[in-house]
Amino acid sequence: MGEARDDPRVFLIEPEMRGVLPLQGFRIPSRLRRTVRQEPFEIRVDASFDQVLDACAAPGPGRQDTWINAPIRNLYLDLHRMGRAHSVECWADGRLAGGLYGVSSGSAFFGESMFSHATDASKVALVHLVARLKRGGWSLLDAQFHTDHLMQFGLTEVPQATYLRQLGPALSRLPSGPPLDSPMSGAEAVGYALQPMTQAS
Repeated sequence: MGEARDDPRVFLIEPEMRGVLPLQGFRIPSRLRRTVRQEPFEIRVDASFDQVLDACAAPGPGRQDTWINAPIRNLYLDLHRMGRAHSVECWADGRLAGGLYGVSSGSAFFGESMFSHATDASKVALVHLVARLKRGGWSLLDAQFHTDHLMQFGLTEVPQATYLRQLGPALSRLPSGPPLDSPMSGAEAVGYALQPMTQAS
């Protein structure tokens, strides 16, 4: 992480308690389920990664600065060019309405940041991310830190040592299913996101 947008330094942070979004047991509030099924947004994957990255770094309510400084931005762009960093995007009327991005390694996905310019856009993107991870055979979704926003989806906190025991096997196994950018309807997204892991394929 960076201290601020204009600070060129990069810090490595290892939290004592790690936020993990369980792919098994992921929760979707009932109102959001209806929204995802109604498909108010066009879902795209990796269509405009740099735009998502910049939107996540932009000032917003309660956040005037960002941890995404120039060195970190360049690293994420390099990872994206290598096929390791991905964005899930919600588009409406030809404009980016919200989304998220993260880094994939093995069958682990590390969620980095999300943003929303329209009601529920980042939440819809998260449901689509989880559905695509489960369908594709990922096994771990690292959210890094506890946030009240993610609690509604079933976020858990585990000690760092426990997290590292989960991370090892996830890094050593590649996803075996469809890639993240394979088409998926809103109804399919809700279905996959809520399916037990043994049934996702």
